[in-house]
Amino acid sequence: MGVYLNPGNAAFQKAVRSKIYVDKTMLLDYTNEILGTKQGNICVSRPRRFGKSMAVDMLTAYYSIGCDSEELFSSLKIAKTDFYRENMNQHQVIFLNMQRFLSRAGKAENLVPYLEETVLKELRQVYPHEIEKEENLPAALEQIYSCHGTGFVILIDEWDCIFREKRYDVQAQTKYLDFLRDLLKDQPYVDLAYMTGILPIKKYGTHSALNMFEEYTMTDPGVLAEFIGFTEDEVKELCDSHQIDFVEMKRWYDGYSFENNLHIYSPKSVIDALLRGRFSNYWVGTETYEALKIYMDMNFDGLRTAVVTMLGSGRYKINPRTFQNDMTSFKSKDDVLTLLVHLGYLAYDADTQEVRIPNQEVADEFKNAIESGGWEEIARALQSSDDLLKATWEENEPFVSEAIDQVHMDSVSILAYNNENSLSCVISLAYYSAKQYYSAIRELPTGKGFADIVFLPRKKYADKPALLVELKWDKSASGAISQIKNNQYMNALQDYQGNLLLVGINYDKNSKKHECKIEKILYRS
Repeated sequence: MGVYLNPGNAAFQKAVRSKIYVDKTMLLDYTNEILGTKQGNICVSRPRRFGKSMAVDMLTAYYSIGCDSEELFSSLKIAKTDFYRENMNQHQVIFLNMQRFLSRAGKAENLVPYLEETVLKELRQVYPHEIEKEENLPAALEQIYSCHGTGFVILIDEWDCIFREKRYDVQAQTKYLDFLRDLLKDQPYVDLAYMTGILPIKKYGTHSALNMFEEYTMTDPGVLAEFIGFTEDEVKELCDSHQIDFVEMKRWYDGYSFENNLHIYSPKSVIDALLRGRFSNYWVGTETYEALKIYMDMNFDGLRTAVVTMLGSGRYKINPRTFQNDMTSFKSKDDVLTLLVHLGYLAYDADTQEVRIPNQEVADEFKNAIESGGWEEIARALQSSDDLLKATWEENEPFVSEAIDQVHMDSVSILAYNNENSLSCVISLAYYSAKQYYSAIRELPTGKGFADIVFLPRKKYADKPALLVELKWDKSASGAISQIKNNQYMNALQDYQGNLLLVGINYDKNSKKHECKIEKILYRS
């Protein structure tokens, strides 16, 4: 058992023996299927603390001949497959944690020489005669393969750390990419190459230096979507076993949705919420909001509009294909927003090519970044949201009208305020505090059209009235209330029973003022 060549299974043992462990071993069924094929090069990019390293530890424990993992896997899902023993602990494994190599190398330019020297030293202990004088790792592996026909499973964790931590050292990055290409591309000794990182593979000139890899990213997770992060079914099961409210868990940490309506949650947030018995900002707490603010404050046309739109529960269309897969080559707001998708701050819908803020935890981080300076007008709107919500509950129509006027004035420099869509964004921003008490639904289908915004009280706030908000542009607030009634929008509230506030809001483009009408009814579905 070595450190880099054929490591043991201790890291995966710790994961399995933890208080909370979610079985992701069916990933091995997929890697077994592509082992030794042209498809055997995989790069999985996910945000920090999404379970990437645990997956690499699992692959190490399963494939490495440096340990016996029979007992470790015997009760897990992979053990129920027909051929799982065929590959278990049968392969030469090389495990490379690039973060450790970069830290120990001192300088980015020393990463490749330090890595090769360190790994070759361990390889010579096993193959002293075959590679006695080799100083190049790819050449050494070629020589071993030539002598013994030995293939390798090469596992690389944090492959992109040099692009994140030494983002301006292009020369060292290029040298590193050249090394990886030489190590992995079209090499007969590679049975499987599995890389993880936060960023997709760096584009290099007109082509990727590692274009033989199948990539599974936050914009295109493919068949590996369910294996990195917790699925909704897994989270439901955990909530049941720990007697924690799944609806609240979903509000706080859901939002990353992929094909076939697959929802993925941050393992860090879910596990901490379960162990501590309360919901809080656990995943975003692993990094300061200044990291997000750097990108929010970049000087690209439309970037602030996109952020404010999404903070108001809206979506924003982007083109993710222009992103160069690094943290410096930004040419538009789309590049910045695509990076935020890969970092986990935004969720991406591949069908519509739209991004949104995924959940309450991340929304709070955007709010923190806004309130820290430079976004004074929007910060003021968010801070006044509590008073607006209270005034709505009290049916104080003049206060609500004036408060929305102020939010409009504060946001008009950012939002193109000229239609009902922009009005909807302003109203959602103004009622930001409502998220604490309500589940907010924009454009709820009613059978006779769509209710613009519906706020349904969550279980623990059942004493609060539901809000059904209808917006009008250059018409009348009374007409908005009439539309709610005439089209029977209330019937879309399903099983809700209790107080319901009908809120009609109209913007008069001549006076540049808002009018509000509020009517309370006792609703029985």
